Amino acid sequence: MRIEEGDKDASGQDKRSTGVRSMNSVLSTLRVFEEVALRQPIGVSELSRVTNIPKSSAQRCLVTLQQAGWLRVVDPEHARWGVTMKALTLGLRGAGEQDLREVAGPVIKRLAAETDETVHLGLRDGEDYVVVAREDSTHVVRVFLDIGTRLPLQATSGGVAIMAYLEAAEVDQLLRRELEEFAEFPMPDSDELRQEIARTAERGYALNVSSSWYRPHVSSIAAVVTNAAEQPIAALTLSMPEIRYDSAREKDLAHLVIAAADEISRLISSA
Repeated sequence: MRIEEGDKDASGQDKRSTGVRSMNSVLSTLRVFEEVALRQPIGVSELSRVTNIPKSSAQRCLVTLQQAGWLRVVDPEHARWGVTMKALTLGLRGAGEQDLREVAGPVIKRLAAETDETVHLGLRDGEDYVVVAREDSTHVVRVFLDIGTRLPLQATSGGVAIMAYLEAAEVDQLLRRELEEFAEFPMPDSDELRQEIARTAERGYALNVSSSWYRPHVSSIAAVVTNAAEQPIAALTLSMPEIRYDSAREKDLAHLVIAAADEISRLISSA
């Protein structure tokens, strides 16, 4: 509908001026988001200075973006802000999951060939782990997950590898998630997960050889994939049937997985 001069909204204000103010507010919010992404971590005073937006307005933009899940306080002591994993994940996907698969594909194929076991690459998407690439084992009996499979982070070794790189407060929030849709599956409790997250952080890889995890009788080794800012965005997982897992080979296999994940991280950072 065309707005004629003099048209009023329900509050009696001119619709044209109201629309202009709304557009300016949107533009200011986008400007704030862009500057935080470029300069993180950043405080509201510096943000106001570089954007030439009044401090009170900049603060409102920050709170709006925080409520929408795009920004978070990364330095509570100094009230400095940064982008969330939602922004980072979508930013990576902005280049296209196909691009990610093309970058990581040769590395995944090589790891699968070296081990003759199935390799999955999964992205973090909020509280979930989403499989975006897979290279299958040549064994008749092998682990299989469809591309696009979405699972809670705490249900997978890949998710645990990612959580081992997160701050304690964020891990606490993730572990509070109710997994009603997985009630019929065996799952580790919060204490078990915290222990495994701690072990993963210490040794550099996540390990699932327990029948208490989702998809029992599957063993897996996973390592985190990071971006240029060393933030965890994905994980590379080597999966095999439990009957083929050999604990004597654990460290050798883990070394291969970590090396492959690190290579993908470097490729993503330089893309």
